[in-house]
Amino acid sequence: MPDLDKKPWSDILPFVRENVLPILIIVIAAFIALRLARLFVHGIVKTLLDREATEGTAQELSAVEVKKRIDTLDALGANTLQFFIVIIAGLMILGQIGLDIGPAVAGLGVVGIAVGFGAQFLVRDYLNGSLILIENQFGRGDVVRVAGVSGTVEDFTLRRTTLRDLDGVVHTVPNGEIKVASNMTRVWARINQDVTVAYGTDVDKAIEVVDNVGREMAGDPSWKRRVLEAPRVERVQALAENGITLKILGTVRAADQWAAAGDLRKRLLAAFREHGIEMPRPQRVVLTRNDNGDLAPGLAPDESDLAADTD
Repeated sequence: MPDLDKKPWSDILPFVRENVLPILIIVIAAFIALRLARLFVHGIVKTLLDREATEGTAQELSAVEVKKRIDTLDALGANTLQFFIVIIAGLMILGQIGLDIGPAVAGLGVVGIAVGFGAQFLVRDYLNGSLILIENQFGRGDVVRVAGVSGTVEDFTLRRTTLRDLDGVVHTVPNGEIKVASNMTRVWARINQDVTVAYGTDVDKAIEVVDNVGREMAGDPSWKRRVLEAPRVERVQALAENGITLKILGTVRAADQWAAAGDLRKRLLAAFREHGIEMPRPQRVVLTRNDNGDLAPGLAPDESDLAADTD
């Protein structure tokens, strides 16, 4: 056994006890904190997403999609927390070995303030992107309206959302700019159609024709699985200047709302023509001059009148 009271042990042991051991404790504590940080963040994220999957809008997400979202949020939260743990542990070690960390702390404070002002929008983008993921406001393939832009979500990251509109234009929207996200393809959607018939039309007959069209459409094999509630006249919407407006409502699968509305309009036009239900047409007043040079008002003929005169 070496005599610990003699040199060099009498010099080494105090150094180890006063300097090496505290540094070793800091390193071990930091390592444990780094591991616990990932577990802590994972627990919070999983709890939030599990709650959304049970009670919120994330119920339709698959297990694979939920896992991908958990991994994404885990990486962001854990990396941020671990960064601060490493910085704190490093400053503690520098202080333990006798270096003056006051200027370093002050410098970090100044840098932190500068970075905070400069990166506040970036931080806001990431935080808002995390909330969008947790709350499942939208995902790839959804048709949404965000920050005044509408289109299909082609890509989504924690920082930005990429949309492509009907013209094929690609829009990149920072997530921090998204105050309201309107998802037009979430489970089901409405057919919301106003149809105006001319004054003098038998309203009850027009309503019956529209309801029959809706039932026929719902029974069509090509629409049977996609129409959840047959389109029908909900009410007389308005007595407009040029006719009587009927409000037609129906329910379809969200992704089929535009195709269903288009097919319903086509069916309505054919049914109205078959049953002699007239839809109002715009009329124009044309001023012509007679032989004396006076202006004389007259109605402009529509295309059908012109065709009759030609024949």
